[in-house]
Amino acid sequence: MEHAGGNEEKQASVCNLVAVFENSSRTVGTAPGSHSLDGQPRSPEHQLPLSPGPWEAPPAEEALKSELRPVSRTYLNSLKNKLISGAWRKSCQPGAGPGPEAQEPEEKRVVQELLETEQAYVARLHLLDQVFFQELLREAGRSKAFPEDVVRLIFSNISSIYCFHAQFFLPELQRRVDDWTATPRIGDVIQKLAPFLKMYSEYVKNFERAAELLATWMEKSQPFQEVVTRIQLSEASGSLTLQHHMLEPVQRIPRYELLLKEYVQKLPAEAPDRADAQRALDMIFSAAQHSNAAIAEMERLQGLWEVYQRLGLEDDMVDPSNTLLREGPVLKISFRRSDPMERYLFLFNNMLLYCVPRVLQVGAQFQVRTRIDVAGMKVRELTDAEFPHSFLVSGKQRTLELQARSREEMISWIQACQTAIDHVEKRSETFKAAVQGPQGDTQELKPQAEELGLRAPQWVRDKMVTMCMRCQDPFNALMRRRHHCRACGYVVCAKCSDYRAELKYDGNRPNRVCLACYTFLTGNVLPDSKEDKRRGILEKDSLAGPDQSLVCSFLHLMGDKWGRSGPRGWCVIPRDDPLVLYVYAAPQDMKAHTSIPLLGYQVTAGPQGDPRVFQLQQSGQLYTFKAESEELQGRWVRAIKRAASGWTPEGPDEEDMSD
Repeated sequence: MEHAGGNEEKQASVCNLVAVFENSSRTVGTAPGSHSLDGQPRSPEHQLPLSPGPWEAPPAEEALKSELRPVSRTYLNSLKNKLISGAWRKSCQPGAGPGPEAQEPEEKRVVQELLETEQAYVARLHLLDQVFFQELLREAGRSKAFPEDVVRLIFSNISSIYCFHAQFFLPELQRRVDDWTATPRIGDVIQKLAPFLKMYSEYVKNFERAAELLATWMEKSQPFQEVVTRIQLSEASGSLTLQHHMLEPVQRIPRYELLLKEYVQKLPAEAPDRADAQRALDMIFSAAQHSNAAIAEMERLQGLWEVYQRLGLEDDMVDPSNTLLREGPVLKISFRRSDPMERYLFLFNNMLLYCVPRVLQVGAQFQVRTRIDVAGMKVRELTDAEFPHSFLVSGKQRTLELQARSREEMISWIQACQTAIDHVEKRSETFKAAVQGPQGDTQELKPQAEELGLRAPQWVRDKMVTMCMRCQDPFNALMRRRHHCRACGYVVCAKCSDYRAELKYDGNRPNRVCLACYTFLTGNVLPDSKEDKRRGILEKDSLAGPDQSLVCSFLHLMGDKWGRSGPRGWCVIPRDDPLVLYVYAAPQDMKAHTSIPLLGYQVTAGPQGDPRVFQLQQSGQLYTFKAESEELQGRWVRAIKRAASGWTPEGPDEEDMSD
């Protein structure tokens, strides 16, 4: 009996200590400027007089005493929990509780934990709203050292959150726990109050900005820093920083969800609160999703703002509704230079920005060269042996040939662009889905007549031709220079491009075009002063791609037989002329510089002993070629032997040996 009496005295003393601590906290809690739930300040008669609060620095003697044995609320609560648990759990009020062997239901212990964490959370909200917030507002109004608006931006809607929990949620929860024997349920309480938890979205959305403002003004304003530091060093703050306290509301709703899940799991199957608790859990989950959506939206806007800063904040491109889908470096394949140039792409849901990195990255990191609207854009892979992993982006404003660093990266860019295109087409319902097939690049070089002037063409690279693609006159550096038709993209001479027509993709501004495009776009037919030349035997398009030729590739031209033709030629055996080998200076030339009828020729290995070399020989004629690989040399030898024997393909799907 004496032992039991000692335990009761110990319990009563600790419980009294906890009660005194809680009462002192409540006394301190009604600081001037406190707010009700509707945001209106309380009247002075409802505010308790304040002695120096726990956030203020204590006198030196008291501070010395407190250093000897600091007693925190967490420590007191842990003692209280130990006293009311285990085999010797008894009520603080004598004679009011069950016997020593009585065990509380597991769901009741979860509810008790919910209540205790809610009490601690409300104390933290009180510290944020009534101490940090009010003290900083008071200092801002007194010293004018920092704006009051900054303080309000940092704390967002913390006053509404504090009032909701302190005046509604916690009292309802406390009453239900006190009356647990008669009403063992909390599902209906949480259902009634859960919709108000969506107010957390505003706080969560503002949290990152608030943290940045806090860090900025802690460095910028000495009075601001002094107020925050003084409160942080107080006993009420628990030696935690303001940033730590500000994080509590962000973490609270997930905590509700975890506790309520555990409560539902602990409930017996026949418990009357099971259906209400499950509905309450669903509502808490909805509030958590609402908060998560706010976080995701905040992160999206933050990332978008950072991108706009890197781009130099182009006013016409700043749109908060945009979504960044992909960004990264690429190489631009130039139609004049042989080496590709470094560029950077930003793909949004509605546009593709083609950018150049700035040499001096002061402020903006990139300069926007071209904006291509996703609406009307097309993308496809290029099969270019010289530039592997390359792809084509064709838009109304411009067409770009780009090269990725790997095939995986190229596929990723194509998929990202195509996804954006499909989304725009589905939403607008005015474009048909663009289905790209595995077609050769050379077919796309001939623009569709209905697209002339409506979208930027793919320009033929300068080094792919040695002659005008309209009149077949050879180019030279002095008298006949290369020009591009802005409508079809062909490389033409000055004489064939001395015309101007309005192009819709360029804002209906007049642009340089070739005669054929000028006639199509304007409907004007110009009289030709020259007599029509009959098509010569060498004038055969080299634009025949793999599906229009039996074999085609670059071959090195060896020996003196070739004269000034150059060290390398584009060689083609067309399907519609399978017994002749045509040699062009460049793949897009309209006229071959050499044609070799293959009937009767013998194919032999080269004298150099190189397995990539082969020769064509017939009655004094000798041509020597060198392929890029042994495999390519083998395909050429097989194709020429067939042609030399008079073999011709019977159908378009006959064996293809092109490269």
